[in-house]
Amino acid sequence: MLELIAPCHFGLEAVLKREIIDLGYDVKEVTDGRVVFLGDEEAIAYANVFLRTAERIMIQVGEFKATTWDELFEGTKALDWENYIPSDGKFEVVKASGIKSKLFSASDMQSIVKKAVVEHLKRVYHIEWFDGDNGYYPIRVFIKNDLVSIGLDTTGDSLHKRGYRTLTSKAPIAENLASALIMLTPWKSDRILVDPFCGSGTFPIEAAMMAANMAPGMNRNFTAEKWTNFIPKKCWYDAVTEANDNLNLKVETDIQGYDIDEQMVRIARENAKKANVEHLIHFQCRPVSGLSHPKKYGFIITNPPYGERIEDKETLPKIYGELADRYHALDSWSLYMITSYDKAESIIGRKADKNRKIYNGMMKTYFLQFNGPKPPKKDKKN
Repeated sequence: MLELIAPCHFGLEAVLKREIIDLGYDVKEVTDGRVVFLGDEEAIAYANVFLRTAERIMIQVGEFKATTWDELFEGTKALDWENYIPSDGKFEVVKASGIKSKLFSASDMQSIVKKAVVEHLKRVYHIEWFDGDNGYYPIRVFIKNDLVSIGLDTTGDSLHKRGYRTLTSKAPIAENLASALIMLTPWKSDRILVDPFCGSGTFPIEAAMMAANMAPGMNRNFTAEKWTNFIPKKCWYDAVTEANDNLNLKVETDIQGYDIDEQMVRIARENAKKANVEHLIHFQCRPVSGLSHPKKYGFIITNPPYGERIEDKETLPKIYGELADRYHALDSWSLYMITSYDKAESIIGRKADKNRKIYNGMMKTYFLQFNGPKPPKKDKKN
């Protein structure tokens, strides 16, 4: 069994943990911004293909204490790198970072870890020069409270890059963050979902993918697909085959995305088309003041403007006021929004039922949850 590390947005660890357990794997540890779980080589493929809220999947090669550069070098050198990197494999330390540790220089970490890996593999393979082209093995180093965690990145481009969003708005929400926020709500595919600030369409597209049971990674490539020295190609084939078997593009949905910018609506439609879910979403050029729906028990899930630029802050009371007016005019609906605007709750006119702090990149935001009433249970006879 391997220890696998799945980083995620700060504040959304519980959502990712639930996803990993639902996928059938045992969670070992949950810390700020990451979940560690146990799995075999097949788990690497399945986690990359199926997890919606993770940023990447890494194999934890080793963990040890280090307060000096010598301890970092010797600890890295002692790890069993030959279990992962072949003699003709290409490797580099792509990222290093330290928090609350005596070692914090990223460039020094990268240099020392690279030298230590080279020294170990030179001794094992009895060669002096590494310039192979049999796969690419990116190494990531993270030090927190002097505890070093070294992992191999199996993913490559972050998992939020599903492959459909080639065109974006000025401040798009990441695909994995949008999925996680939807998963924090009670929304299901048979319920209405409207995003009145849809931008490039991320919330509606991610919701449509969930409704169709479309695995987020089924149409993209991963770095570890070429690691045939210890991950059989069959693992990836089985994961994608299962994803295709689960897919249901004939599901009926009521998912809508509005934006006041006609160009953004065109972009959202194009992105939905690339994701193969354009038939499941209705996009329309419409201001938030035009938000309406005849049915009850719907969901507004949205990423409204934050007003990060000074000249935009003056428009926020009007925008949020219009959103509040339309929300209160809807019958028995729920409202969920991610925002950093500190007056959002007061303008909506009620205290949020839940207020979850989430870091969107380096920006502290809040996921405000205004829960509407639950719909009556359906008659089992019908």
